[in-house]
Amino acid sequence: MAHFGLKKERSSVIFGSNAKIKKTMLNQLYQEKKRSGDNQTLAWHFSDQLAQYLGSFLSELDRYLDKRLVRTFFDLVGCIVRFRDRHNGLVLSELGAYLLGPPKAAAGTKRISNLFRSRKWTHHLIEDYLLNRSIRRIRQLIESGIRPLLLWDESVIEKPESWFSEGLCAVRSAKGKRLKRIKPGYYAPPGGTIHVPGFHWMGIVLSGLHVEASILAMKWWSSRGKARMHYGTVRDNLIYQMAKVLPTGVVHVLDRGFAGRPWLRKMFEYEQHFILRWPKGFHLMDLKGVEKKAWKFSIGRRSMDTTMIINTQNRTRQKIGMRYTEVRHPDWPEQKLTLVISRPGKRRRPWYLLTNLPVNSHQDAWEVIFSYAKRWKIEQVFRFAKTEMAMESPRLWFWENRLKCMMIISLAIDFLLHLLQKGRTDSIQALLKSWCPRTGNRCRNTSTPIYRLRLALSHAWNYWLIQNSG
Repeated sequence: MAHFGLKKERSSVIFGSNAKIKKTMLNQLYQEKKRSGDNQTLAWHFSDQLAQYLGSFLSELDRYLDKRLVRTFFDLVGCIVRFRDRHNGLVLSELGAYLLGPPKAAAGTKRISNLFRSRKWTHHLIEDYLLNRSIRRIRQLIESGIRPLLLWDESVIEKPESWFSEGLCAVRSAKGKRLKRIKPGYYAPPGGTIHVPGFHWMGIVLSGLHVEASILAMKWWSSRGKARMHYGTVRDNLIYQMAKVLPTGVVHVLDRGFAGRPWLRKMFEYEQHFILRWPKGFHLMDLKGVEKKAWKFSIGRRSMDTTMIINTQNRTRQKIGMRYTEVRHPDWPEQKLTLVISRPGKRRRPWYLLTNLPVNSHQDAWEVIFSYAKRWKIEQVFRFAKTEMAMESPRLWFWENRLKCMMIISLAIDFLLHLLQKGRTDSIQALLKSWCPRTGNRCRNTSTPIYRLRLALSHAWNYWLIQNSG
């Protein structure tokens, strides 16, 4: 079994070549009641899942690094999942204590530092690994008749207390913006945008209708220093890579922040399908060549179709309407586009979705609307990375070392998402019931949240390693 730094095991087990659980043990695990031995078997099972998930990557990493650093890499991913602390979750001294235990925290910190400082490998190895996994999954989705969706979003990593680390630049603080929302009866906050040290972040998540998400690509860059890159360069490189490497049939799903000529130009240049939320004040043309704002295409016109959906937040039924019409963009009048309008009801703003997918029926229009609704998955991934995985807590001086740390976090998040892709399996049900029990209909009827899964893994692995550390 995998050890996470507390016990020495064979390297073949770390690579996952012979790590299998007998069917009789699994049947006993799922059928019997909660007992100490079963819980240890359950923790062993998920450590084996992590070994299988990282198996091919560790084999590739073994070509560049010493086997001790390869083992440290595997243990570090497990320690990141185990250590749940928003402010100190990625501090090397804290992770070193989880790696070898508090009495040997200094030695554990040195091992992690040696892994990050090694010049024999770069963060591009993890990028290629995530990309290759996504390519295989895209082909599986296409074979299953599911349209792959590439969910785009961008954010920032804020480091307000940092000053001299490489790659820091001025970014708009979302935390400062939230803190300025003073409730009625309190003093008026200062105006203007708050900027803090940090760096920029753009990510792509692979998903589809009725399937879970997985990480495809993560990019961080700065506007100053050695890591200086222009936003347009990052955008062009990512779109070019997606168009060149990924199989045909994927659809890019983008929010209003991506609306504009630069993104449309690249989508048309590389002949990519997209669903773009169009701002209501941006202009489009109808088939007669009349240019007008997007909201004027629906004013005074009834919905073509309606449907009832379930609001997952308050568990209520909500009626939404739909309308679509063929439009053109003023700069590319030869490109056939469709504006799909979703009307969520009173006191809710409609969605204006611009797409170059063929929309010939109501069903096609509903598929566009529900595909854009899946974009919420990448918002959840970003929030999970910042809050639960403590992505803003690492204190590293050099840019390349920080990128290695960030990509390892992305690998840990993708592993948790990989467990959720199979749904509520017997092993996950047993894990949640034993190590993160919750009561109430809400927890029993909703899908398994990634937060609860990580908490259960943390409890199971911590208990298992304590029992086997002597």
